[in-house]
Amino acid sequence: MRVLDPSEVDHDVPAAVGACLGDLLEQRLEEAEATDPVFAADLADRVARFALTGGRRLRSVFLWWAMRGCGGGPREAPRALGVAAALELIQTCALIHDDVMDGSAVRRGRPAVHVGMDQQYGTAGRASPCGTFGGAAAVLAGDLALAWADDAFVQAVRGAPQEERAARVWRVMRTEMVAGQYLDLHGQVTRATSATRAERSAVLKTARYTVAHPLALGAVLAGASERTQARLREAGHSAGLAFQLHDDLQGAFGDPAVTGKPVGEDIREGKATYLLAVARELCLREGDRAGLRLLDEVTGAPSTRAADTGRASGAKSEARPAHPASARNARDARDGADGQDIARVLDLLDRCGARERVSRRVRELCARGIREVRAAGLAPDAADRIGALLHAACTPGAPTGRPVAAAPPAARDTAGPVLIGEAR
Repeated sequence: MRVLDPSEVDHDVPAAVGACLGDLLEQRLEEAEATDPVFAADLADRVARFALTGGRRLRSVFLWWAMRGCGGGPREAPRALGVAAALELIQTCALIHDDVMDGSAVRRGRPAVHVGMDQQYGTAGRASPCGTFGGAAAVLAGDLALAWADDAFVQAVRGAPQEERAARVWRVMRTEMVAGQYLDLHGQVTRATSATRAERSAVLKTARYTVAHPLALGAVLAGASERTQARLREAGHSAGLAFQLHDDLQGAFGDPAVTGKPVGEDIREGKATYLLAVARELCLREGDRAGLRLLDEVTGAPSTRAADTGRASGAKSEARPAHPASARNARDARDGADGQDIARVLDLLDRCGARERVSRRVRELCARGIREVRAAGLAPDAADRIGALLHAACTPGAPTGRPVAAAPPAARDTAGPVLIGEAR
């Protein structure tokens, strides 16, 4: 393991992670080309572009500063960069699969991977059990990213004093990420409306994966005490949940030019977000039948779309619980909720107090996370940097670091780059 001056990385962690990732992916692309040129051009290059273009490397930065704050130095730095590169690849897997499952056409203002594949081959109108050819290909692209992530992690920690402890964190993180995504899907098909259930999904899908586990990995690599690791996990749990709830708010009320997603996409998809669950609970408490009826009528169109797609492709559809709004949701399934519908729901979220309640919870959780970081006994500079990152990630309009825009080595221009999102 080469010795690296960590003070050089401190000045620009995302760039250092990008360089490490670029070196790693250059090898993977050469291997893919040797396996099959079509596979390399269509899938491997897309995965490389996705991983290397766009995004803030937020998980990597958390990992790095936790390592530095816990006393990590020249010997730990290369391992930390290697694990950070693995995190970027597992994030690539998560986002590619997320877009397929949600039917999202856009990722950070550019076509999602499955959309790009269908555009390349003209297969958007050909239904299959995975949606289209592009959907099936994107599943494989995500699988490839996950395989590369595991390979990168194993390579980075091999021979480290904390190899097994780091591997335990990695295994838990992967499992929780999948569990959280499944709960998200399960909440949509069962029309779950509980705020507690929505929070549980957010914790597993985003909070621990985005903040808690990267902080823990950095601490473990530096050989930190169990007390420090516990503090950082708690900090990451609170701040990570704040991050996801803030992301929900931005998805509803943010500027599409900034978020890269259409306003109200979660509403159209019928996602069981904490924001919508709180709105429903407040409407129930106030006896607002009109508000409840609006939520029933507008949210959840994707379930109808999915059922229609399954019938069109000859796939067998699973029975799902009946919903009071099923007749009202029988509008043209391809269109879903229109702009006027979304505007009415957004107005309800403001009027019933859900927006303010969730905003207040974000502030409280973020402050709690920062307090836990301060109590973890980190080096002051690292604690300051982590605290600033947590605050920025949960504050509307606050910069959290410049996007990364490095082009992958030897990548071909068969498709435009797919930019990485944030909370997902």
